[in-house]
Amino acid sequence: MSIAQHLLAVLCVAMIAAGQVLFKYGAEALRTAGTVFDRDVILIVGGALAIYGIATLFWIALLQHAPLGRLYPYMALSFVIVAVASRYLFGEAIVAGHLAGLSMIVLGLIVIAATA
Repeated sequence: MSIAQHLLAVLCVAMIAAGQVLFKYGAEALRTAGTVFDRDVILIVGGALAIYGIATLFWIALLQHAPLGRLYPYMALSFVIVAVASRYLFGEAIVAGHLAGLSMIVLGLIVIAATA
């Protein structure tokens, strides 16, 4: 895979993670508003869906030139990004077991990258 393909894969992962964060903001806006028809809820969730849609188009473009088996492990990074973002944006705890699991994901990706 080329450097550009690696970068596009990371961009897709970042976009998926951003969409998840926006879904959480949308859920909080929904809880406050009490209806899915609230302007803020629609804008936040619509933004998340738009980001997901664009990321999907990028991913499909990437799949034309790179093997799925090489690309898909990148998606595991979204678990790490979302956990860290949740900690800093929503004050969610990252307990020892969670941290251990996230560390294993990162180490697994390093092993995949080193052996590919």
